[in-house]
Amino acid sequence: MTIKNVVLSGALALFTAATSVAQINILNATTPDDIGKKTLAQIQYDNDEPLPYGYVDERDVLWSKSTWEFIDLDERVNFPLYYPIDTNNIGSERRSLYDVLTGAMMSGEITEVYSDSYFTEKRTLSDLDASLVYRDTTDYGIDQFNAEGRVDDEYIREFTLDAADVEGWKIRGLWYIDKRQGELKYRLLGICPVAGEARSKAFDDGGGVDDTVDLFWVFFPAARETLHNAKAFNRKNTSQPISYDHLLNSRRFSGVIYKEDNVQGDREVNEYIVDNSLMQLLESDRIREQVRNIEIDLWNY
Repeated sequence: MTIKNVVLSGALALFTAATSVAQINILNATTPDDIGKKTLAQIQYDNDEPLPYGYVDERDVLWSKSTWEFIDLDERVNFPLYYPIDTNNIGSERRSLYDVLTGAMMSGEITEVYSDSYFTEKRTLSDLDASLVYRDTTDYGIDQFNAEGRVDDEYIREFTLDAADVEGWKIRGLWYIDKRQGELKYRLLGICPVAGEARSKAFDDGGGVDDTVDLFWVFFPAARETLHNAKAFNRKNTSQPISYDHLLNSRRFSGVIYKEDNVQGDREVNEYIVDNSLMQLLESDRIREQVRNIEIDLWNY
């Protein structure tokens, strides 16, 4: 068998596997209940797990730099990370990235959740409750408390952040040169949803809260299994959805660098370029080009 035939056979096998998983038995279903259930043949044929990271010895890292990026969900290219925000009239197999992560956290599937991008302080579900849910007592509840010393549940308003409230994502990654393979590589380390505080939903004027906050940081390598099983929408071919793990690892998004590791305590770009959005974007591009030029300079003599 020639190399050409081997490549074609491998591509056909990958296409067939991806298609069979994406259809999820929809073409063979006899009732709607059969949709989403894999057949026995599909289960036996399936090798559905995230591609494992290769081991990188510390001695093989010739150079490295940490960068923090912001992914704006208003940009069209980033829509697969945002939608769907209304899950009432859509299948259970389609969920936004925020719903996937929070659902896995509540079920205990994801436990590596932290308060910062350096992963120093671990967060629990009870810790996150204050960030994701805001509870307020109505005027009737206050009157009842003053009269009876208690408040019925019907007089307590609860506002919960959902996928529609997420304005963007922050990610932290490490660019490094693997001298054994002689190339520049990227490893995603953490991901964080950015949204307004939950109490801003209780008031028409935002409750005096205008700024967005980092809700929580998830250590990305520990969440890869969950993100691999969750699929994002592929607008070019709906029969082959893309896993969130693949989408993020292959950097199929648009992000702006807002921080790099530096001698000034990893200060952010807006701390030394103030009130000038254009210059901040130019500085972000400068940092990105500086990272890319490292690999080019590696092969210049």
